[in-house]
Amino acid sequence: MALTKQEWLKLEEKAGELRKLILETTHWAGSGHIGGCMSAIDVMVALYYKYMNFDPKNPTDPERDRCVISKGHIGLAIAAMFADLGLIDREDLKTFNHTGSKLGIHLDCNKVPGLDASTGSLGHGSSIALGMALAAKLRNQSYKTYLLLGDGECDEGSVWEAAMATAHFKANNVITIVDRNHNMIDGNTEDVMALEPFADKWKAFGFDVKVINGHRFDEICEAIEYAINAKEKPVCIIADTVKGQGISYMAGNYKWHYGAIDDDKFALAMKDLDKYYAERIAFVEKEAK
Repeated sequence: MALTKQEWLKLEEKAGELRKLILETTHWAGSGHIGGCMSAIDVMVALYYKYMNFDPKNPTDPERDRCVISKGHIGLAIAAMFADLGLIDREDLKTFNHTGSKLGIHLDCNKVPGLDASTGSLGHGSSIALGMALAAKLRNQSYKTYLLLGDGECDEGSVWEAAMATAHFKANNVITIVDRNHNMIDGNTEDVMALEPFADKWKAFGFDVKVINGHRFDEICEAIEYAINAKEKPVCIIADTVKGQGISYMAGNYKWHYGAIDDDKFALAMKDLDKYYAERIAFVEKEAK
């Protein structure tokens, strides 16, 4: 079903709010993995605020959809979103990554309600998600498992082992999404360890592949709906994104995989995010029907 203009605007509003909350949390923490948070947040908003069968008031419901955020270093984004959903106290964001806080740089599913897996040892999330998906089939449960990978993470052999098994076992109830922001901790992915032809690799492993603009909610939603309804093959959505999207001095810069935010950088970033949000709303007004 096509995304209505009203739905699109609501998703834009939520993504804009969360981008600012991520920035604020980074400022309170002093530093963090903000670049990947800004590239992934649109996909995460589409999942948690539109598609996932997930009730924040009942985060352990056995029939809920699961989400394994394998690129667990984007804990800033998860924490901000979970605070907005009411899963954690908003005031706790001010303690993010401080000594004694329950919100560490990589979030712990034993301390954060609603978090399906503790991740951050990159490459492990694929296997965890596959296990959840196979468990659903064995138990005749209808939940979906969503898997969010980083593109730098796809250097890990375990990602491809899990991909091979996912196709072999016809686990079409796990939906793989790659945050393809083209940058990792040490540089551009194609310079550090080339991934291209990336889509062809996933196809060769038995996946149906959709390549989309990961910052356009119409394309994100269309791809997720396609994956939900897929019957023959598991689907991999490659979301083409920009690291640090929305902040002028971060956008496309691998050095903002992790960074510190002082008062001046914070103020400039806030202005950038206001401008970016206005541009996105103008785009929706022009393009949405």
